[in-house]
Amino acid sequence: MTDETPTSEQPHPITPTLEHETAFWHAGLRRVAGIDEAGRGPWAGPVFAAAVILPPDAEVLASLEGVRDSKLLSARRRAALVPHIEEIALAVGVGVATVEEIDALRIVPATRLAMRRALDALTLAPDALLIDGLRLPEVALPQSAFPRADVYALSVAAASIIAKEARDRWMVEVAEVEYPGYGFAQHKGYGTRAHRDALNRLGVCPIHRRSFQPVAARVLLGEA
Repeated sequence: MTDETPTSEQPHPITPTLEHETAFWHAGLRRVAGIDEAGRGPWAGPVFAAAVILPPDAEVLASLEGVRDSKLLSARRRAALVPHIEEIALAVGVGVATVEEIDALRIVPATRLAMRRALDALTLAPDALLIDGLRLPEVALPQSAFPRADVYALSVAAASIIAKEARDRWMVEVAEVEYPGYGFAQHKGYGTRAHRDALNRLGVCPIHRRSFQPVAARVLLGEA
């Protein structure tokens, strides 16, 4: 899952393949949507999800060389890969679950909601799903969900990059326009020391997740 904000590219021995996509392709399910999320762990901001359908062609592996789980890539590299993924993919969709939905539903159901919205945003209806970690029981499609799918499956790795970049852009825009002082452009809402210091100094803002313990504790402190 895309729960970290790296500052530099990290080496990793595993290169994503089309093995899992190909299993669906061989079964006649040609439109396989890889799905991943960004932002399950932060104290602030929405959770984003992306769905990416790649062409059912083994040559796409070479075309997307360099696509990896977003946590293994620098911000500059991720940003450079987004237009390349969008150009090669048959369809790309992004979905969001708001802070209010996260607090009302809790983070796992809200993440599933964002994933379903990403599927709804696709311009092509998928035949099957590959998902990092979470199954979508409400979606009546064949699906394979397993841990670290963003490391092993190319379409899910591509989705991890799309979701991460979309969420990071949102956090930067919010930081600049609405909530300066919290450092959202730097930490993207994750629980860093700088974020904790800003939370203690400035208090809770509307995009903080009040259902998350560090924020809830600060709310209680402010009400005491």
